[in-house]
Amino acid sequence: MWGYPMITGEIKSKVDRIWDTLWSGGISNPLTIIEQLTYLLFIKRLDEIHTLKESKANRLKQPIEEPIFTPPQAQLRWSRFKETSPDEMFATVRDQAFPFIKTLGQSASGEGGSTYSHHMKDATFMMPTPRVLANIVDQLDAINMADSDTKGDLYEYMLGKIASAGQNGQFRSPRHIIQLMVDMTAPTPKDKICDPSCGTAGFLVAASEYLTTHHGDAIYKDAAARRRFNEATFHGYDFDSTMLRIGSMNMLLHGVENPDIRYKDSLAESDEDDTEKYSLLLANPPFAGSLDYESTAKDLQRIVKTKKTELLFMALFLRMLQTGGRAAVIVPDGVLFGSSNAHQQIRKILVEDQKLQAVISMPSGVFKPYAGVSTAILFFTKTNSGGTDHVWFYDMQADGFSLDDKRTPQPDKSDLPDILQRWQTLAQEKSRARTDSSFLVPKAEIVANNYDLSLNRYKEVVHETVEHDSPKTILTRLAKLEDEIAKGRIELEGLLK
Repeated sequence: MWGYPMITGEIKSKVDRIWDTLWSGGISNPLTIIEQLTYLLFIKRLDEIHTLKESKANRLKQPIEEPIFTPPQAQLRWSRFKETSPDEMFATVRDQAFPFIKTLGQSASGEGGSTYSHHMKDATFMMPTPRVLANIVDQLDAINMADSDTKGDLYEYMLGKIASAGQNGQFRSPRHIIQLMVDMTAPTPKDKICDPSCGTAGFLVAASEYLTTHHGDAIYKDAAARRRFNEATFHGYDFDSTMLRIGSMNMLLHGVENPDIRYKDSLAESDEDDTEKYSLLLANPPFAGSLDYESTAKDLQRIVKTKKTELLFMALFLRMLQTGGRAAVIVPDGVLFGSSNAHQQIRKILVEDQKLQAVISMPSGVFKPYAGVSTAILFFTKTNSGGTDHVWFYDMQADGFSLDDKRTPQPDKSDLPDILQRWQTLAQEKSRARTDSSFLVPKAEIVANNYDLSLNRYKEVVHETVEHDSPKTILTRLAKLEDEIAKGRIELEGLLK
């Protein structure tokens, strides 16, 4: 539950071989590799869906309902072109199958269509040679992806191979940290869930899996409920078109057909449509330093006058949340204790005007190898009328992986199950001491500390009393040692003579 994808070593080695094939074929950018594999997985998925529709039609002795491929398009199907020669396959995929998926779902005018087809408009087919394409198709075909979990895990494993930080302070959130945040916020089918810096859509995918597992009956009870799940529950923004393509594909592979994932620079655009629209925000916004006042939405500047992106994102979350809406967001430690007016102002808003519930301090190795930054998770509910009573602090020391660049799994060293269990029985935390890993701090104490939310401000460290011998005893011991050394030297000199 708290680990990275549970895919077998065999599948990992197959993915690694596919990766190496593209790498040696001349595609060295990890994002480009994932993008190209995404297109092929999508084409393969379309064939699987069409085959299921075919089987159902044959069983019922009826025409295929909403076929994906018409009879003249049969050669575009994965199961057909995979049997052809490398040169013929390359021509089919490049000139027919790839243009087909770019326009899939669009009307005759080119408008409408799914999220994925919208982001595919600017996609480019970059397979270097027929031989490389044929090799990749063979290798992908050998991986059994009938199980949706395997499909999603495989995709997550590929995304995990992006082992360098992105631009603008972006880096991927570890899947087990995302899982913890989703489990703690416990999404329901009524939620409208948003990540305004969604990247590869990790938070939205985890939320969709939570809903499918815990509320499957409600999601699939009728056509209207299914449509709401597929089209009205998940919302994500990013200003990187590659990330949008990968993110919408990630959602599709996890069974969400048409989420609202779109291009948007969340901090730069004031969007009335998004004001108080969402009931749950899950996010790990980029910590890119400073922006120009001119390039930042004016209404955010009214909430907090600053150039710092992490503070502007906090203002954005407050604007986007409905009253009663909740948020779980990752912030750099500076947000918790920064002394500028803007830092203190945003913390004061959280404590005084909203309901701040929890601060989970994470060890600095959680985001390695991407970054060594120290971070925390904030949990709050938008009330616009206060409500902060006590704030729960948790000092996470271990997350189930080594805290170095290798991030080796250490399943016996994880605070995550304890965090979730304590969060779900929060009333019992009142008896905890400040020396424990978690405890509650009353609002008045936080106010008295200028709204400082750093764990070290409130945690008490117990120093063990160490008993030392008296100086006289130590000197006596030293004198005895010196006598023994002198005797030993005399014996040695005697032996040498």
